[in-house]
Amino acid sequence: MIQRYSLKNQLALIALLVLSFSSLAQEDIPFNCDYNAYLFQYNDVYAIDLASGNSYQVATDVTPGNINAAAYNPADGFIWGSLTSPAKTIVRIGKNFTTSTFYIDELPTSSRYVGDVSAAGIYYLKGGGTTYYKIDLDPDSPNYAQHQATENLSLNISVHDWAFNAVDGQLYTVEKGSNKLYRINPSNGQVTSLGIVPILDGNNYTYGAVYFDADGRFYVSANQTGTIYVIQEVQNVTSAVDMDSNLFAFGPSSNSNDGARCPTAPVLQEICDNGIDDDGDGLIDCQDPSCSGFGMCDVIEPPTSGGNEGGLESNNRLSEQINARNFNRARTGYTFDRSSASRVTRGLEYAHRNPNSGFTLEDFIPLDIIGETETINSTPADLISITNATEIFAVDYMNVDTPIASILALKTENGVYEHTKYICDRLLGAELITVNTITINDQAFIKSIIKNIDGTYEFVLSLSAKVINNNQNFAIESHWNLDQYEDDVTFYNFQIWSNSIDDLYHLGEELLNLLDVKKPITTYNNSAPPTVFVRKGQYINGGLDLQIINTNGTESINLDAGYRATETSDFETINSTLALNGQYITNLRVETGYLFDIGFRIGDGMATPDDLFMSDGPWGIDASQLGTEVALYDVTANNFEFEASDYPIERNVDLRATTNTYVAAYRALTPRFKAVDLTDYSALKLRAKGTGNLEITFVKESISNWEDQFKTTITLSSAFQDFVLPIQDFETLNGGATSVVLDDVVTIVFTMVSEDGAMSSKEMNLENLRLSLDSALSVDDFIADANNIRAYPNPMISKTTIEFTVAQTETLQFVVFDQLGKQVYNTTYNAVQGRNSITLNRNDLSTGLYFCKIISDQYNINPLKLIIN
Repeated sequence: MIQRYSLKNQLALIALLVLSFSSLAQEDIPFNCDYNAYLFQYNDVYAIDLASGNSYQVATDVTPGNINAAAYNPADGFIWGSLTSPAKTIVRIGKNFTTSTFYIDELPTSSRYVGDVSAAGIYYLKGGGTTYYKIDLDPDSPNYAQHQATENLSLNISVHDWAFNAVDGQLYTVEKGSNKLYRINPSNGQVTSLGIVPILDGNNYTYGAVYFDADGRFYVSANQTGTIYVIQEVQNVTSAVDMDSNLFAFGPSSNSNDGARCPTAPVLQEICDNGIDDDGDGLIDCQDPSCSGFGMCDVIEPPTSGGNEGGLESNNRLSEQINARNFNRARTGYTFDRSSASRVTRGLEYAHRNPNSGFTLEDFIPLDIIGETETINSTPADLISITNATEIFAVDYMNVDTPIASILALKTENGVYEHTKYICDRLLGAELITVNTITINDQAFIKSIIKNIDGTYEFVLSLSAKVINNNQNFAIESHWNLDQYEDDVTFYNFQIWSNSIDDLYHLGEELLNLLDVKKPITTYNNSAPPTVFVRKGQYINGGLDLQIINTNGTESINLDAGYRATETSDFETINSTLALNGQYITNLRVETGYLFDIGFRIGDGMATPDDLFMSDGPWGIDASQLGTEVALYDVTANNFEFEASDYPIERNVDLRATTNTYVAAYRALTPRFKAVDLTDYSALKLRAKGTGNLEITFVKESISNWEDQFKTTITLSSAFQDFVLPIQDFETLNGGATSVVLDDVVTIVFTMVSEDGAMSSKEMNLENLRLSLDSALSVDDFIADANNIRAYPNPMISKTTIEFTVAQTETLQFVVFDQLGKQVYNTTYNAVQGRNSITLNRNDLSTGLYFCKIISDQYNINPLKLIIN
C-alpha cells in the first residue's frame, strides 16, 4: 500500500525552516524521495501536489542568489540547483531548506537554467545553445561536487527544463514554440525528436518545470498558465502517432519557473469510471481535469454563461436589487436573443494610440484573438441602475452558436465593482475546483476554475485599472478580497471567463495590451490567491454545509460572518474557529440558524483569506405603480416545522399598502432566478390573513407573456386561515393551456388589486409557504401539535406570538397566570380551523416566569411556560 505524501504533510517542514546560507552540510537533511513536486521561483520554494495542481509556499529567500536548473539527486536525496550568484556556483538544498554551495570553475557565469540529475548522481546542467555540463554529485565519488565533462547536444533545441525518466534512464524535454517532445541520450548527447505533443499543439508557452513519476509519466508545466500536462509512458513513444497526452491539473503560473521531483515517487491517478476519488483531490471521475477527454468524459471546453447574465450579487445590498431586476425581466417577458444582438468588430481605431482622444469601455475589448467566429454585444444595461457601475459593456465570443468566452467591462466611480463570480457562485451550486495564478506580461494574476451547477467549467480572471500620474498612466490591481482595492477612486473593471485556460490567457494578455495602448501601464498591485478556500457549500435547514480545501495543511481557521435572518432584519455576526486538523479536504457544518443572506471570511490570519457571500431566494415587493405606497413591509423567520418531503418557501411576509392599482410581493425560488422543476408537487400550502382577494401566480421561465402565466385566487380574512391549493387549480387568464406543468418556475407572485381603481388599503400576511406532495387536507394540516402551545420568541421582551392548532372553528379563552397562580391576562379568541396565533404584548407584566393556557370546550391543550426578560 502506498502512503501518499501530500501537501498537508509538508506543513511540518515550515517549523524547521532555517533561512541560512552556508558552505557546511552538518544541518542538511535529505528529502529522500517524498511525493511532492517542488517549484522554484527565484529563491522561493513551493510544494505542488501534482494530482490536484494545488501548491503553497514552503520556503522563502533560501539563498541570496536565484535558483534555477533545480533537480532531485537520487544518489543523495537532496535537491540541487544552479545559482545566479555567486558566479559559477551550484547549491545543495536540504529538506529543512538549509543550503550548501559549491564553486565549479568550469561553469559559465550565467545562463544555466536547465538541469537534472541521473540515477548515478551526475548533474546535467545546460543553458542556451547545445553545450551542457556534467558535474559529479555522487557522495561516494572521489570527484564529488567536481566538474566531470563539458559536452554538446546533437541538436540545438529551445528548452527550459529537462528530467530523467527512471524507467529508461533517458532525458526528456519539450521545446517552446514547436511543442516537440525530445528524448536525449545522456551518454552521447544524441537528441531524438518524438514529434509534436498533441495536447500542446498550437501553444506558445515556456515549459519551465517538468517532472517524472515512477511509471514514466512525464509532467509538463506551462509557465504562463500553470497548466500541468501529462504524457503517458514516454519510454514507449516513437512518434506523435503513439503519443498519449492529456491535460492533468491546473497548477500555479510562474515568471521564473523550475521544477524538481524524485522520479521514482508515484503520482496518484484518477481512474475515470469507478465512482471513486482515487487521487484524493476531492474530484471524482469526470469532475477531475485529468479525465478530460478520457472514456466517457468530455474534453473540458463546454459553453460558457454569457455577459448578459453577469454582474450578480456579491453582497447584501445587491441581492434584493438583482432580484427586482430579474423579476422585471420575467414580468415583461425579457429574454436576451443572441441571434439579434449587435455584432462587435474591429474598427480602424482598434489598438490605436491617440494621446489627445478619450476612450470608452469598448476600446478595451479584445477582438479576433481566440479564433471566435463572431463577437456579440451582450451588455446587461439594467445593472447600471442597481449597482455601483456607471458604464457597462459586455461581449460574448462565439464559436458559431456556442459562447466560448465573455468579458464584462464596468466603469465605477466610487471604488471597485462589487461583484466577482467566485465570491457567491460556490454557495449557489457551483464549485471552485482550484484557485492559483496565471502569469500575463510577467505579472501573476489570480485565476479560478469554477464548475457550474450544470457541469460546465469556466476559467475566470478579474482585474481593474485606475488612472494615475495626472491622467497619464494606468495602474492595474487584481485581488481576491474586494476590500484590498482602493476606496473612492474610479476603476475600469474587467471580468473575463472562458471555457479554456488558453483563451483566458490570450484575452487577458490582449486586454492589458489595449489598456497599455491608451495609457501606458506603469504599476501592478496584485494579491496572492488564498491557500485555504471553500470549494463548495450550501445553506440547509439553519446551517452552512461547507467543503474546505486546505492546501497548506493548516490546523484551524477563523470564520467571521455577518448575516440577516430575513430581508428586513438587522445584521448579526458570527465568529468561530473551525478545526481542519491539517486535512486537505474537510467537510463541516457551521450552524447559523435560519437566515436570508450571509457574507463570511475564512482564513488563518497569515495568507490571503477567502470571502464568500450567499443569499437565499429573496422576497421582494412590486410597488412600482404610481399611486401605490407601502406602509409596512416586514419579513420574519419561519417557526414552522416543514415536512421532509416539502419544498419550503422560507420566511414569512407582512405587507400593508395603499393603492389604486395593485401591490405585489414575490419570492424568487433561487437567488439567481434560475428555473426550478416543481412537477413532483401537488399543492401549494400556506397560512394567510389580509384584506380581500389575493392572486397567486407561478412564473414559468418558458412563458414570456404575463397573461399566460398560471394563477389562482384566494380570499383572505382578518383571521389566519390555512390554505391548501391544488396545483391543477391554477389556470391562465386566456385559457390557452389546459393544464399546468410547473417544470421551470422562477418565482411565485402574490398580488392584491384595487378592483374599482379607487385608493384602498391592502394587507397580506403570508406564513409557512411550501410546496407539498399531498394536495389533500391532512391531519397534520389541522391537528399537528393540537395538544401543545408554542410561543416565539420565548423568552420574550416586548411581545410574543402564541401559536396553536385546532381542528374546527371555536371561541376559546386565552389566559396567562403568574408563578403564584394569579391570573394576569385573559381574552377570548375566535379560532379557525387549522393553525391560529395570538399576539401577547408585555404591557406592564414584570420579569419572570408565566404560564399560558388555552381553554377549550373540546380539547385538552397543554399549558406553556413563558419567560419574560
